[in-house]
Amino acid sequence: MASDSIRNFSIIAHIDHGKSTLADRMLEMTGTIEKRKMREQVLDRMDLERERGITIKMTPVRMAHKVAGKEYVLNLIDTPGHIDFSYEVSRAQKAVEGAILLVDASQGVQAQTISTLQMAKDAGLVIIPVINKIDLPVAMVEETKDEIVKLVGCAREEIVGVSGKTGEGVKELLDEIVQRVPPPRVSDASRSAVRALVFDFEYSPHTGIVLFVRMFGGTVKRHDTLRLHAIGESFEVMEVGTFAPDKRQADELSVGEIGYIVTGIKRVLKATVGDTVMPLHSSNEPLPGYAEPRPVVWASLYPESQDDFGSLKQALMKLQLSDSSMSFEEEASGSLGRGFRVGFLGMLHLEIITERMRREFNLSLIVAQPTISYDILFRNRNTGDARRETIYSPARFPDDGTYESVIEPWVAITIITPPDRVSALMPLFHEHEAEVQEIELFSDRRNAIHLFMPLRELMRHFFDEVKSVSSGYASLSYYMIEPRPADVVRLDVLLSGDVVPAFTKVVSRRRLEREAEDMTEKLKEILPREWFEVRIQAKALGRIISSRSLPALRKDVTGYLYGGDITRKMKLLEKQKKGKAKMKERGKVHVSQDVFLKVMKRD
Repeated sequence: MASDSIRNFSIIAHIDHGKSTLADRMLEMTGTIEKRKMREQVLDRMDLERERGITIKMTPVRMAHKVAGKEYVLNLIDTPGHIDFSYEVSRAQKAVEGAILLVDASQGVQAQTISTLQMAKDAGLVIIPVINKIDLPVAMVEETKDEIVKLVGCAREEIVGVSGKTGEGVKELLDEIVQRVPPPRVSDASRSAVRALVFDFEYSPHTGIVLFVRMFGGTVKRHDTLRLHAIGESFEVMEVGTFAPDKRQADELSVGEIGYIVTGIKRVLKATVGDTVMPLHSSNEPLPGYAEPRPVVWASLYPESQDDFGSLKQALMKLQLSDSSMSFEEEASGSLGRGFRVGFLGMLHLEIITERMRREFNLSLIVAQPTISYDILFRNRNTGDARRETIYSPARFPDDGTYESVIEPWVAITIITPPDRVSALMPLFHEHEAEVQEIELFSDRRNAIHLFMPLRELMRHFFDEVKSVSSGYASLSYYMIEPRPADVVRLDVLLSGDVVPAFTKVVSRRRLEREAEDMTEKLKEILPREWFEVRIQAKALGRIISSRSLPALRKDVTGYLYGGDITRKMKLLEKQKKGKAKMKERGKVHVSQDVFLKVMKRD
């Protein structure tokens, strides 16, 4: 395949701006998928994506399109829109030369639009601004064009209008992609030296690890002997091919193309995205690769049965191949046994991963309270020596008074909202300890609010509350900034006197009593009743802050009696009372996975 007929691009947008629908129309118009096989969200392969109506995984697909009698190959990588999956977007952008910046004509530019656009600019991509949903009666095409011109700095005539639903303007957009996205740059040296960037993985029990690659040099064929540079693992190529969107075997992958390489490696390796595939004895420099993702949320995962610990480890390793933004390491808890501390890019990311483990690997998990990392400064009072320790698990957070200071991560947030919603949002900012930096006029119809906030407060359902207060009109994006001192304490939950580490959380000192009351009340509502009374307590600062009692289950042990002496009933009731006392002494409260998930989720 001649490289000058190849166009590699991705679609970037805020969530729910119609990326998947536009991709459907492209596949339809280029004849990539037969009409009888066409369905909605055809590139969203997971059931979870279809159920929630969001894209979770980037998906590559190869299309053919003719312009002026010449046939071109268009390699599209569809990307997620939610901020928790921004690492997927950044990886896709390293494998392409252009990006379609998609904006919903009924919503206009949103906060995540700005964030993804900046990533595309940093990657040096050619930007094609596109307005979607121009067929809607509520479409504000001219106003949205004004916002795009201000944001991108392009001319109004450069903006393409389309409807992903009806197909209007999609053929013209395909023509524009051919005209405006540059072909892959190819030098004489790159034609002979094999170098391929690994931007994703897939694991198959039959064929082993499958590499999703962008070819930056050379040609790869079946039976070639190659190696993964970073880990030094060599393999013989079993198969190469492209995506249509299912895997389609090919004779070779040449420079500029996007496709897959079947390695045949059955061991689940510590492989990393951004690795370079090259010949076995090559001395060429590897490709730059990707920056390491920085987890912002941590949660401990334990199998309900310790017999499943090995299965959990294998599941995490396989999932990490397809989702490299997730990181994990082994840990142990006195009451929960062996498990893993897992790092995620956000709360939705955590929820999706735990759900995938339940569905794809049939695992029952205990999910501890999600938290962030804290830097704790300890100082020896006798010698004055100081040491700093990073704490990821709330259960390991030290007791109040045993440390000198705590440093926590902060984020810079941008919220775009209509002007009439700004006053309603202000009390919410105060509640979440946010510092308002600036409120600027983003366009004639919306304001941009810039905030600094502790990451723990962003995790405390801030995004949901912003959506609720703004009636769904506000959008949010964020990035990490310098950490700051924190005034936080550890809150433990005790069930019948035993601490349950999975319920332990680190909370702001000023919200301590409210958090304790909320936690005990919620557990009283969702814990199943036992045959004995269960005391639910929240403890912090060396004292019980809040307490509730869950009544015991009752059984009418005298129901079958009729008539006779009252002492018969009294004996049975006394026997039941003694039995319940024994159960209370010996028995432990069993907390199911369902309870842990309900505590983690908001009401």
